[in-house]
Amino acid sequence: MSPVLAGVLQLLALIAALTLACRPLGDHMARVYSSGKHYAPEKWIYRAIGADPSAEMRWPAYLRGVLAFSAVGVLFLYALQRAQGVLPGSLGFAAIDPDQAFNTAASFVANTNWQSYAGEQAMGHVVQTGGLAVQNFVSAAVGMAVAVALVRGFARSRTGELGNFWADLVRGTVRILLPLAVLGAIVLVACGAIQNFAGIHEVGQFTGGAQQWNGGAVASQEVIKELGTNGGGYFNANSAHPFENPGPFSNLFEVFLILLIPFALTRTFGRMVGSLRQGHAILATMAAIWLGFTALMMWTEFAHHGPAFAIAGGAMEGKETRFGVGASAIFSVATTLTSTGAVNSFHSSYTGLGGGLQLLGMQLGEIAPGGVGSGLYGMLIMAVIAVFIAGLMVGRTPEYLGKKIGTRQIKLAACYLLVTPALVLCFTAAAVAMPTPGNSVLNAGAHGFSEVLYAYTSGANNNGSALAGLNADTQWFNSTIGIAMLLGRFLPMVFVLALAGSLAEQQPVPETAGTLRTDKPLYTGLLTGTILIVTGLTYFPALALGPLAEGLAS
Repeated sequence: MSPVLAGVLQLLALIAALTLACRPLGDHMARVYSSGKHYAPEKWIYRAIGADPSAEMRWPAYLRGVLAFSAVGVLFLYALQRAQGVLPGSLGFAAIDPDQAFNTAASFVANTNWQSYAGEQAMGHVVQTGGLAVQNFVSAAVGMAVAVALVRGFARSRTGELGNFWADLVRGTVRILLPLAVLGAIVLVACGAIQNFAGIHEVGQFTGGAQQWNGGAVASQEVIKELGTNGGGYFNANSAHPFENPGPFSNLFEVFLILLIPFALTRTFGRMVGSLRQGHAILATMAAIWLGFTALMMWTEFAHHGPAFAIAGGAMEGKETRFGVGASAIFSVATTLTSTGAVNSFHSSYTGLGGGLQLLGMQLGEIAPGGVGSGLYGMLIMAVIAVFIAGLMVGRTPEYLGKKIGTRQIKLAACYLLVTPALVLCFTAAAVAMPTPGNSVLNAGAHGFSEVLYAYTSGANNNGSALAGLNADTQWFNSTIGIAMLLGRFLPMVFVLALAGSLAEQQPVPETAGTLRTDKPLYTGLLTGTILIVTGLTYFPALALGPLAEGLAS
């Protein structure tokens, strides 16, 4: 079987699995977030934290819950890393340096999982399982809670109440993420992923010394790393490591986990707003962009440029032979079009245009299908922008799901769109202009610029992957990328929740003959075009200096 055909067949199998799973999961999540019933374990959690799950919150109170919970998470994870040297199960590792501890705490709480360290050489069992894995669950649940709050803003009227953050957080963790993670971990263990608390042991003598490996609860952390679109690897090689991702089936299963909840949330959205067609329109937009990017990535990596490429069946540098070009390209697109950031190949070794696709996928806002929760609310913000543009074209007041998009709504949506590009471009400009950060760049020219641009794009968009030619374990990059991750995660949430509150206060307007139908292919095309044009206008100059220049020169 040719490598191209193998890649296409894997893509078709993935589409079939997602088609079968998204409908029941989307319906289940709609029931979870609409239910008034609280299970006994949930009641114990509410009692422990002193929360009243039945109390409705307006958007400022909901936002305070998000920020307070996340701030506590940053402080706890920072303290855990700084105390690692005296904790049991530390495997002899010392405490993490302050700047790296801050970067890692910000990273995992922000659902970014950017790592400027090698996991198997820095983190013991307690930090990995009690700190990083816990944040993999709750940071994903925070993203889903914010997305559901925005959906309620569209669904409700004449009230500013968006639900209860603590109830949404706990339900998302207990009823959605935990059951799926248990099932997924069993599958990964069956595939060969390790799950233990073994210490460091030698596996053989080699030239230059002995090879050492340490065990860990890898399968359980791997599954929520992908399912929650987190991305932080137990090992430095991430999902290219056989302990995390043993073979072709586990690789495809991990891609399935990455895409499952973000795609399924479109059906949850349709159920909660009372129109499955609206959910189908959002799903169609996400799917069209994802498939387009996947096809382009496979084309760029399979294109033969000389005898070495022809013999290898494509651009195999930096890719695992047990996966090949097709599976690596599928994984790469899935991880950069979501906020996952996991890697099963070396992104720095992709072709210039392939690296450009990875960058562009993140710069779209990671909305196709995007991160767990963040993909849906990011796409709904773009939907608001699209109906506003359509309204300007025909001279009508724009409406979406029966809600008028007025001055306040479009200002909030515009602020959401501007936050991340401002962080990415300003930090990138500062890094390349100053002499010290430039010393961390491995490659000269366009690729070196791409390394820096990729780092801040990944951090501010809460992705976490890297081109890896950049030495990011410096005070400058640990600090600035940490700040970019926190601002890139929580500033947009401010505008999302403010928008949700303003929409929930409105009285729905009746649909007329002049109302733009947002559940039709015409609107899907408009939404897709809006996403690509807005991103292109924002990032094209930077992309031209990096991956485009490199791709055209090769």
